Amino acid sequence: MNEDFLHKAFFEGSIELKGQFTLGSNYTFLVTVSHEEKEIQAVYKPQKGEQPLWDFPENTLSGREVAAYHISQALGWGLVPYTIFREDGPYGPGSLQQFIEYNPNYHYFNLKPADKEKLRPVSLFDHLTNNADRKGSHVFFEKTTRHLYAIDHGLCFNVAEKLRTVIWDFAGEPIAPELSSALQIMVAPPDSLVKDLLCYLNQDELTMLTIRAQALITAAAFPLPPLDRRAFPYPPL
Repeated sequence: MNEDFLHKAFFEGSIELKGQFTLGSNYTFLVTVSHEEKEIQAVYKPQKGEQPLWDFPENTLSGREVAAYHISQALGWGLVPYTIFREDGPYGPGSLQQFIEYNPNYHYFNLKPADKEKLRPVSLFDHLTNNADRKGSHVFFEKTTRHLYAIDHGLCFNVAEKLRTVIWDFAGEPIAPELSSALQIMVAPPDSLVKDLLCYLNQDELTMLTIRAQALITAAAFPLPPLDRRAFPYPPL
């Protein structure tokens, strides 16, 4: 399904609630988006369902999901499923993300070695976005195409160092030239990307995003886990 159709469907289509994902602290719903006699499954995260956090501004988590999508696209990695911010969701404003069919029993902790080797872009993406909650179940391969996806980016982009991830496999390894080259776009993002990101992030968060991009390029290696704080999410799956 091409992005042009997804864009029209997600912004113009009707949304019908189908169920609720019960795991997690924030309200998350499975919905059907109907447009031009076609139906698309999606994940809807309303702002009203976000639990207040001391270290993230209120009602910003769903917007951070959208920001992560824009960055993934700008990098050319296609890690985040198509995601928009919809003002008129069933429970009010929130993020709407394409649902990806995958095997929930095949996750980071039981990936085949060849598949785990493909996670370098995800690891860099987490360092770049300062992901505070990269669990093992948040990375998977689409059933048919085997495309690699990463989801759940509500706890990203904090100005303070918050990275907690299960993916430390590549710590200390050199960053491949093609990955480092992709990061360059985030050092001085184009005006169109800046405009999109400032809809969901504040200026300080955007500035720190560019600083982290430059730091990764300069270091030329995957960072090591911090020694002064917890580096892994809980629960890890």
